[in-house]
Amino acid sequence: MNSTLAQQLLVFAVPIAIIYFIVLRPQQQQKRRHEEALMRIKKGDEIVTSGGVIGDVIHVKTTAADGTATLDDRLTIRSGESRLIVERGRIARVTPAGSTQTTPAKTPASSPTA
Repeated sequence: MNSTLAQQLLVFAVPIAIIYFIVLRPQQQQKRRHEEALMRIKKGDEIVTSGGVIGDVIHVKTTAADGTATLDDRLTIRSGESRLIVERGRIARVTPAGSTQTTPAKTPASSPTA
């Protein structure tokens, strides 16, 4: 009787463990890394908001009394000729200042005409 109970528990436990390690745990780790990146935002970083606006951080205003970073903090960003205020929690991606992900476009070499 004990062996059948153990087998039934094993039948249910194995798929749950597989789902946890393949789906849930990586999502939790990704969310934690994203929140850590949001807390490290500083002046000069390039951000992309969840609405798709790309801009450079020009001011960070913390809302906590002790000055620690929270997801409710407001960031002033410059996008083109506009300045926008966004909440830290609404940022989708952060590119730290000094690291460039874009490469200049190559211009085609002009061929001499004969």
